[in-house]
Amino acid sequence: MTFRNFLFSLIIILSFISCSEKKEKISLIKEDNLEMQMIEAYNEGLKEFNNGDVFFAAKKFNEVELLYPQSIWAPRSILMAAYAFYSNLYFNDAIYELERFLEKYKNHPDTDYAYYLIAICHYNLIVDEKKDLGEIMKAKTYFNLLVKEYPNTDFSEDAKYKLELIDEILASKELYLANYYLDREKWIPAMNRYKKIVNNYDTTIFIEEALFRLVELNYKLGLMDEAKNYAALLGYNYQSSQWYEESYKILNMDYKKTKIKKDLKNQKSLLKKFRELIK
Repeated sequence: MTFRNFLFSLIIILSFISCSEKKEKISLIKEDNLEMQMIEAYNEGLKEFNNGDVFFAAKKFNEVELLYPQSIWAPRSILMAAYAFYSNLYFNDAIYELERFLEKYKNHPDTDYAYYLIAICHYNLIVDEKKDLGEIMKAKTYFNLLVKEYPNTDFSEDAKYKLELIDEILASKELYLANYYLDREKWIPAMNRYKKIVNNYDTTIFIEEALFRLVELNYKLGLMDEAKNYAALLGYNYQSSQWYEESYKILNMDYKKTKIKKDLKNQKSLLKKFRELIK
């Protein structure tokens, strides 16, 4: 090979290396710019969130996810968008963001927080707890998922307490419907509602009345063994209860329809108590 040919080959090789380095450098610059844009968008989102413009804040947080979907900032940004909506009472928008998070990042370390927040959002959408069971059942589903999947977290401990309050509300609704049927002498629908309280909500404050009403209804229908079984259950667990005293009268031939004054104030305060807890 002549020197001229050698020199020509060397120039080609050096040119190729130079172009490769230039391309790599350009690529790095673009990536750096992208990361800077992401950080700027996130910081701008935080700024607007603090200023109270939650929709623009959520838009900037979503930009972060679009710019760098594989980064640790992407799931964090979805959660921030959800929290921005939640903190300003836009619960449906928050739920949308949280559902996206749970679909895309189910194994993320903050999944327990997402379950907790989406449960709270669904609960806040309840208008009338006696009529609108859809949202309260969704809240219960997510709280149960949280307790099951993340039992050792702070969110799980709080979820257990809120599940107890939800059961009180659900039992209250069942008792309301059962008494509605009872007052209209529709014994079987009433009995089914009382049984539902006994089977599903036996830790609530409504269990005593439900057991008594089952004693009462079975007595009316001539089902003495069933009436005695429910009375025994009531006596074993709540012997000092006024409801047990009345069931004893029924089974000892001293029966009359019982009207025991209920603590309506306590029942009505259940939803209010829950709302205060999630503020």
